Amino acid sequence: QVQVVESGGGSVQPGGSLRLSCVVSGHSEVTGWFRQPPGQARTFVAAFRRSGYGGMTYYANSVKGRFTISRDNAKNTVYLQMNSLNPEDTAVYFCAAASRNLIASSLRHPDNYDYWGQGTQVTVSS
Repeated sequence: QVQVVESGGGSVQPGGSLRLSCVVSGHSEVTGWFRQPPGQARTFVAAFRRSGYGGMTYYANSVKGRFTISRDNAKNTVYLQMNSLNPEDTAVYFCAAASRNLIASSLRHPDNYDYWGQGTQVTVSS
């Protein structure tokens, strides 16, 4: 059984930064971040996959170079550092966990994740 709790959302001006946190209890092979603007579908942002010594990270093209996903194993927490935010980043951000390992293509799709957090609002506006 896996539980997911995310936090850290808020309001920020364009160019600002936020750091989201996701506490995952239980075992998960992949932890991902997704976002859902109002009235739109949930889309992939970033993911952390348990692989090798330090794991593997994956990013949507829209956030490469701006967002960084990382993990604190001692706290069982995955972070999403978001820099250079713009209004297009405004959305409810969800953390999700997959109990099974996911290949690179699969971890970009929300239907492949088993457990979801409640979501945290991120608003970027002038």
